[in-house]
Amino acid sequence: MKVIEHIKKAKETLFSFEILPPLKGASIDSIYNALDPLMEFNPPFIDVTYHREEYVYKKQANGLLKRISVRKRPGTVGICAAIMNKYNIDTVPHIICGGFNKEETENALIDLHFLGVDNVLVLRGDPIKNENYFVAEEGGHKYASELLKQVHQMNKGVYLDDELKNSTSTNFCIGIAGYPEKHFEAPNIQSDIHFLKKKVEAGADYIVTQMFFDNQKYFDFVKICRENNIDIPIIPGLKPISTQKQLTLLPHRFHLNLPNDLVEEVVRCKNNDDVRQLGVDWAIQQTKELIDFGAPCVHFYTMGRSDNVQEIVGAFY
Repeated sequence: MKVIEHIKKAKETLFSFEILPPLKGASIDSIYNALDPLMEFNPPFIDVTYHREEYVYKKQANGLLKRISVRKRPGTVGICAAIMNKYNIDTVPHIICGGFNKEETENALIDLHFLGVDNVLVLRGDPIKNENYFVAEEGGHKYASELLKQVHQMNKGVYLDDELKNSTSTNFCIGIAGYPEKHFEAPNIQSDIHFLKKKVEAGADYIVTQMFFDNQKYFDFVKICRENNIDIPIIPGLKPISTQKQLTLLPHRFHLNLPNDLVEEVVRCKNNDDVRQLGVDWAIQQTKELIDFGAPCVHFYTMGRSDNVQEIVGAFY
């Protein structure tokens, strides 16, 4: 079932979760161990992230450098198939521009369609580590809006080979990312909203936001979207803070602000166990306010662990 169909059918705010595939060589049990405790909440769908490969250059005996892949996670197709098979639940694979050309993207979408996957979240993806700017793969997409258009074209039965006759149309519900504190590359929020609206006009069905810790950021984001006639569902994304190190890590990696009240409370914590409990309590309050606001779904970034998310969602059952 499509994400927007789950939202339309729901009589109250839904809870969904996002998992990170294990590194190559690790067992899929790491995913099951994270998801098993969350299944009691009957999530409508599970997001499966994708991170492009990372490389290092090693000097060879002849003096030349050889590029070697050092960090690779399994593709979303296999992970989605495993989750659907085990839990009989809808999945939302993340499809990114980075690391793929258009033909590889088309083939992945065909595989997902054959599996019965109804949803995709379309993202540009991050630059390769140690590169300042995103560089598209040769023959690939430079922007998420271009990737979105490819998915939308396939939904109309239009493939890269324009000589195909009687081609089968896919039927993906297309999600896109939204940034309550604006995308870090956007010059201002209005510019960010302008390009977000272009994606909606190109066929996006719903928005899921980057994590935030101040609900007013989400409320303001929804307001400015509605003022610009962006009327599709906007799902807030949350991640409970769990370590003192995240005070600097999260703003650096995700380009967001942490409320001063939260920062002061984290600094007063004696250890990370205290920080974890603070993060749970903060996220419970955030979730309550978002439900009261009428958020269609609250989406949790589990980052490979679920004990704190289980405690947060459990507070509403």
